[in-house]
Amino acid sequence: MKITILTLFPEMFTGPFDHSIIKRAINKKRLEINLVNIRNFGIGPHKTVDNRPYGGGVGMVMRVDVIDRAIKNIQPETPRQRIVLLDPKGKTFNQAMARRFSKLDNLILVCGHYEGVDERVKKLVDETISIGNYVLTGGEIPAMVIVDSAARLIPSVLAKKEATIDESFSRSGILEYPQYTRPPEYQDLKVPKILLS
Repeated sequence: MKITILTLFPEMFTGPFDHSIIKRAINKKRLEINLVNIRNFGIGPHKTVDNRPYGGGVGMVMRVDVIDRAIKNIQPETPRQRIVLLDPKGKTFNQAMARRFSKLDNLILVCGHYEGVDERVKKLVDETISIGNYVLTGGEIPAMVIVDSAARLIPSVLAKKEATIDESFSRSGILEYPQYTRPPEYQDLKVPKILLS
């Protein structure tokens, strides 16, 4: 699976993708992550990527033409590809979406920033996704969430296939059962007896 992230801040992804399951998926060649700096497609000598909103308002809005050029620069479409805009007004991300994304050949995540993106960008993507009802500085953290959630579901990324079967949200949105480990008692907090028999 290849995930391309269009962002103004590619350096934000270095740490999170250099550890744990994502790093393992990359090392096993089950996952490829391509970071594309949207500023490379900016306008003029200063590589401008945003402008003032029509109708007034606070903040700057990312330009549709710049984002369109960045999307078109990515390798040709494949039948199993999705382009996703990360936006607080999108559908709320869930485990079913993570499963669906993990089966793709290509996933392209477009990270907004500043006051957001020109509304016309939504016509250039397949879907718009949010990770919750709150505001973040940009789409970079939601992109990390989606990559982490989908990557662990790619076949042979986790050491045991069964690891994804009984975890939270794997079946009908049910949360996983409580987990305990050693010691059996800690400061009067005990592991349930049934688990010790």
